[in-house]
Amino acid sequence: MKIEKMLEEVIPFGRKPQSIIFLVIACVFQFLLFFSPQLANEAVASEVNNIKLAGISKSKQVDISVLNYINSHHLENTHYAIAKEEVVEEKEVIVDEKIEEEIIISSSVHTLTAYNSLPEQTNDQPCITANGFNVCNHGVEDTIAANFLKFGTKVKIPELFGDRIFIVRDRMNKRYPSRVDIWMLEKQDAIEFGVRRARIEIVQHIN
Repeated sequence: MKIEKMLEEVIPFGRKPQSIIFLVIACVFQFLLFFSPQLANEAVASEVNNIKLAGISKSKQVDISVLNYINSHHLENTHYAIAKEEVVEEKEVIVDEKIEEEIIISSSVHTLTAYNSLPEQTNDQPCITANGFNVCNHGVEDTIAANFLKFGTKVKIPELFGDRIFIVRDRMNKRYPSRVDIWMLEKQDAIEFGVRRARIEIVQHIN
């Protein structure tokens, strides 16, 4: 009753219905105009926080529409900026990734030995292989000598070395036409390796 009296005092009786409708519409628009930007920003903030918590460096699925909204509205929040930069970096990493497939050309069992870069085991240039490669400067035990394989052939010896890839860069004495000699850094390692029999796999990588 008090509200009706107040309305009667403020708004003439003849204009009361139209005025009330106008006031209601004005309040609705005021509510929308006041709260909509705030609600939108809160929604964006929540989404970005979810992205940060999930770990952008580990996840490759990010809602790019959120970042587009941030960019179009020029939001200055540092969290938004960091999230955007990390997504760009992640996209670049994805583009640069190349998946290589490996196929086995052939496999066979051979006698395996090991050698070092010593004059008594090689020649007067013990670090230089038959194809001119310097194993001493390279310093990685991924070189093998074999007379029955072309230079550059990639080989695996799964039984002894798992997935390690060896490359044919050297030759052996002619009296060993089917033997494989593995280059090693340390003489003691070569002695301990001794003479073994194992299956080798000739592999090829394709993009």
